[in-house]
Amino acid sequence: MKLTFFGHSAFAIEAGGTRILIDPFFTGNPAFPQGLDPMDAAGNAQHIVLTHGHGDHVGDTVAIAQKTGAIVTANYDLAMWLHARGVDNINPTNTGGTVDLGAFKVTYVQAHHSSAHLSEDGVSHGLGHSNGVVIEIAGEKTLYHAGDTDIFSDMALIEEFHAPKIGILPVGDRFTMGAKKAAVAARRYFNFETVIPCHFGSFPIVDPSADAFVEAMGDAAGMVRVMQPGETVTL
Repeated sequence: MKLTFFGHSAFAIEAGGTRILIDPFFTGNPAFPQGLDPMDAAGNAQHIVLTHGHGDHVGDTVAIAQKTGAIVTANYDLAMWLHARGVDNINPTNTGGTVDLGAFKVTYVQAHHSSAHLSEDGVSHGLGHSNGVVIEIAGEKTLYHAGDTDIFSDMALIEEFHAPKIGILPVGDRFTMGAKKAAVAARRYFNFETVIPCHFGSFPIVDPSADAFVEAMGDAAGMVRVMQPGETVTL
C-alpha cells in the first residue's frame, strides 16, 4: 500500500491498481504542496471517501468526481447533498455500515465532531454525522482514518472489530483532540504498527507541528510516522 499525504487531513491510498482519495481538500489548503495542481494530485482516482461535510474535508470532491467519474462514498446526507451539486456516482452509507466496493471495503465508524456546510448566504446546512473510516484492502494492512474527532472510549470497539494496523489521527487541537489525547487514544485503545498524525500545520489556529504528539507518545514514539505534504510512503 502506498499512502500520500497532501496536508491537513487529505490522503491518497494506492493498492491493487486502485487509487482512493480521503478528504481531498486541495484548493485552499494552506499545507497543500506548492506548485502541485489539484487535478494532478487527484490523478486517476476511482474512489473518494469522505469523513464529514466540512469544507476542509469535502474540498475538491465535486470537481474531481466530475472529471474522473470517481465513486464518492459518504454519509447519506452528505452524499445526497453532493449528488444535488453534480456528483453522479455516489455511494451513501452511515455510521456502523460497511460497504464492499470490490477493490476494498470501507466501514463508517463513530467520531465526535460536527458536519455542516455554510452556504454563501451564511446559512448552515446539516450534513449528517461526522465519522471515521476503516479501509480494508485484501492483502494489505487495515487502515483507520479517524476524521476529525475527540478521544472516546468506544475506540476500543473499533480495535476489537477491525484491528487496524495503520492509524491516521488528528492531533492539532481546537477542532479535534490535541497531542496528549491523541497519544492516549493511540496507546490505550489500539494496537497500531504505524501512527500518522494529521490536522496540524495547516491553519494558524491549529498546532503548527506534530512535535507535541511525538513527545506524548513516549516510548511508543517509534511507531509515529510524521509525513510531509506531498510525501508518499509504502506501508
